[in-house]
Amino acid sequence: MNPAEPPAMPEATSLPPIAGDDPMRDRYRSSLSARHASAEMQRLWSDRYKFATWRRLWLALAEAQHEVGLPVTGSQVDALRAALDDIDFARAAEHERATRHDVMAHIRTLAESAPAAGPIIHLGATSQFVVCNTELLQARAALRLVAQKLARVIDRLGRFAQQHRDLPTVGWTHLQPAQPTTVGKRAAVWAHDLALGLEEVEHRLATLRFRGVKGATGTQASFLALCNGDHARVDRIDRLVCEKMGWSPDRRFVATGQTYPRVIDGLLVGSLASVAAPLAKMAGDLRILSHRKEIDEPFEADQVGSSAMPYKRNPMRSERIGGLARFVIGQAQTPYITAADQWLERTLDDSACRRLTLPEPFLALDGALDLGANVANGLVVHPAVIARALDAELPFMASENVLMAACEQGGDRQALHEAIRAHAQAAALRVKQDGADNDLLDRLASDDRFAGVDLSVAMEPMRYVGRAPEQVDAVVEEVVEPVRQRYAEALGGEPDLRV
Repeated sequence: MNPAEPPAMPEATSLPPIAGDDPMRDRYRSSLSARHASAEMQRLWSDRYKFATWRRLWLALAEAQHEVGLPVTGSQVDALRAALDDIDFARAAEHERATRHDVMAHIRTLAESAPAAGPIIHLGATSQFVVCNTELLQARAALRLVAQKLARVIDRLGRFAQQHRDLPTVGWTHLQPAQPTTVGKRAAVWAHDLALGLEEVEHRLATLRFRGVKGATGTQASFLALCNGDHARVDRIDRLVCEKMGWSPDRRFVATGQTYPRVIDGLLVGSLASVAAPLAKMAGDLRILSHRKEIDEPFEADQVGSSAMPYKRNPMRSERIGGLARFVIGQAQTPYITAADQWLERTLDDSACRRLTLPEPFLALDGALDLGANVANGLVVHPAVIARALDAELPFMASENVLMAACEQGGDRQALHEAIRAHAQAAALRVKQDGADNDLLDRLASDDRFAGVDLSVAMEPMRYVGRAPEQVDAVVEEVVEPVRQRYAEALGGEPDLRV
């Protein structure tokens, strides 16, 4: 064999069969459904939820047409209502193989279950009547679930922030030691940033519109023909369908092409990305703090950190949050490209793409939020490690206070500044080159120019955290507490992490 050639791999057909009776073991499965997304979120994007909603839309349309006096009888409406959840998925698949059209396949399947209603199912409608309106209903339900889970993370971070509001720690800018903050203040900022994302999700919910009944190119021409040119009756059908599907008629699109504006998908995924970004930031911070051994995420007794290194305690949940959030953020671009490429009243190149780009960001963020709630509820703080790290840096951070105190004793500021600078440089060199402790305070204590300064007072960490504890209180009162009140019923319970 040529060394440059890769070794031959066994053909898939030669591999041993998978034991058991689960055919899905022999097929690709998205990790979003297999590992990450909750059963609740998966249900909202499931085939059953989608096709059951299609049937409810056909029922709403038939009811509205019956109420405005079109030739749709009450018995036909009753037949549709009776068959709502009697979905023969196998039969629908047979029809789709023949028609190559999923909506027609389900129309025929429903007509077989409700033969009396067969002549009026989908009357005057185009496929996007069920497809678009269902997707908007799914998105609204999924946004509500995201909001509830996000509120749970914010609530738990608020409790953690309160618990550690007064625990001083090294603050970092440019990943270099900076002014101290508190552990609670850092968590309060995480909660505050996530609350901004919640506001965005709530805004999207409040402004999301329903497509309603618009027809093949959005002109409602087919419905106008059914209504013998009566524009008021057409508008009444449109409004009735909105109401029957639980949507205010005032929150419908006034005019569309064949589909609802695809820019809405970009706005939806953008709202999810506004949550994913601060969630990933929090997870990244925790990974750094885990590296410093200051804070650990939850770690079960039987959990394995590494297959090779038994001692490892990897922050795998925070890492997974970061990975899922990155996927969500990355998906924010494609819907806008799709919206930009919708020619005239509609093209079909959006369909296959949107089957991925609309549900999957919801599924990924759902998994990340469950992880976030779990992590926020089980963070383990190591005060001794935090204190040791602060003690190592505080002499440098306290130097300005030492300088001002020495000046108050009558010293020359410029000379004192130069003395502290020289001592600090020598102490830093000792730390970096020799791995020794920071001895800046000892150097200052032995310098007569600072004899009148109480260095022990200068080394009290809480003197340097500013209003961090009070800011924690303000965030909890002004940001977290209103979230708790709005989502009181959604804050309990533990997410089911499968891996």
